Amino acid sequence: MKVLVSDPLSEQGLTILQQHFTVDVLTGLSEEELVEKIPEYDALVIRSGTQVTRKVIEAADKLKIVGRAGVGVDNVDVEAATEKGIIVVNAPEGNMLSAAEHTIAMMMALARNVAQANESLKSKKWERSKFMGVEVNGKTLGVIGLGRIGAEVAKRAQGLNMNILAYDPFVSDERAKEMGVTMMSVQEIVKLADFITVHTPLTKETRNIIDAEEFALMKSNARIINCARGGIINEEALADALNTNKIAGAAIDVFVNEPPFDSPLIDCKTLIATPHLGASTEEAQINVAVSVAEEVVSVLNGGTAKSAINIPSVKPEVMTMLAPYIQLAETMSNACAQLLGKNYEKIEISYNGDIAEKDTRPVTVAAVKGMLQVALGSAVNYVNAGSLAKSRKVEVVESKSETTEEFSSTIKVEITIGDEKASIAGTVVGGKGKVIKINGEHVDMIPTGYMIVAKHINKPNVIGPCCILLGKNNINISGMQVGRAEIGGTTIMALNVDSEVPEEILKEMRAVEGIIDAKLIKF
Repeated sequence: MKVLVSDPLSEQGLTILQQHFTVDVLTGLSEEELVEKIPEYDALVIRSGTQVTRKVIEAADKLKIVGRAGVGVDNVDVEAATEKGIIVVNAPEGNMLSAAEHTIAMMMALARNVAQANESLKSKKWERSKFMGVEVNGKTLGVIGLGRIGAEVAKRAQGLNMNILAYDPFVSDERAKEMGVTMMSVQEIVKLADFITVHTPLTKETRNIIDAEEFALMKSNARIINCARGGIINEEALADALNTNKIAGAAIDVFVNEPPFDSPLIDCKTLIATPHLGASTEEAQINVAVSVAEEVVSVLNGGTAKSAINIPSVKPEVMTMLAPYIQLAETMSNACAQLLGKNYEKIEISYNGDIAEKDTRPVTVAAVKGMLQVALGSAVNYVNAGSLAKSRKVEVVESKSETTEEFSSTIKVEITIGDEKASIAGTVVGGKGKVIKINGEHVDMIPTGYMIVAKHINKPNVIGPCCILLGKNNINISGMQVGRAEIGGTTIMALNVDSEVPEEILKEMRAVEGIIDAKLIKF
């Protein structure tokens, strides 16, 4: 078998591949050159330079696996690879410690004005009093996002005798207690913390999670660090906070646009900046190369992939049955998680009818993945979803029954936190998934686009004002379904809309008399 390595890879990773296969290292290939060469290879190993487009995938006659020596797979058309049965793997843990250590390094440099003092001294100035620093000992560190890297940062900060506050809506109190951290809201953390570091994936919910409102709450001696993703902190708001001395300083490794030469942060005097160096250590580059090389060896030798981003190919007859249910389960659980919007204690997937007789493990994994993606974004995949749920103390339960009421097969996803639950049931008709119940109320819809789910009291003059409100704001309603309940009882209204609905409009809807709650779901 032949392996093409199209980006620079550490010698350790190359050695592993060369022990098993014929390996060609051809870097700097254009799309046209890669399309021309890829048909003869069984595996492709890349870093961030190579763009594995649909055109490349379609030309790959023998390709079985694409290995990305790093975390992100933005340069791989995963959908195209999945359609062709090509496994895509990455190395999600290879640079974890390097990123955590860089965060600590940036915090220490920030505390002691290392970068500014270095620049001053090299300009032949001796300004000791100008660069008075602070100790981190006894200070409070706010960690926003307690995933793998955030947890490692918290652990190291505890070794520096810092007090740790943390925000992560998907970490249970039990897990937080084990880690020795105190869970708080973002607003509480920014009021109390001396240092703040962010470690969330960049999602709709986390984009600009630190904005002007949060900077207004911070202490004047607060310092903030971002070694995670550009966009988690609003760059304009941060620049304003630095330039007006609202906070004492910032250390930034990642930017919305890179290189960030047009960023308002570049000229801020109290900013320390590095060019996306979180994973730039010799050890991290070796780790990711070795990890991906081992994955390629396993898959080409008939084994499994531990860090697959997509679903490995299965027997055609099995995929014919399971594929639409896999997509439906992931979509429904993601929607359930959006409805709850909190830390989850339990997810139960119920199978009824013909599907209960099948091996439904891939469907269950897809449901867990969909739930966790609300918090973790692309950091969760079909392989690590189970372990991530376990580490977050989320109970995963399967139940099966061979009987069903109306359809030959149905699945139901229910997510629980305390006394609160959200559930969605669905089926597959004509090879396409559709939702048939939301929180026990009958609906009939294809899960696409946007939907407002409004819990309300069944009485006159409730639905109308909501629709008028959307119309006034130029939001088109493409479909409506209303659950049935006795007059005065509680039911739901599901409104399919053609565009995203701002939170301000949802707040107005919640203020309509008779509306108990209204939430937007993006399918």
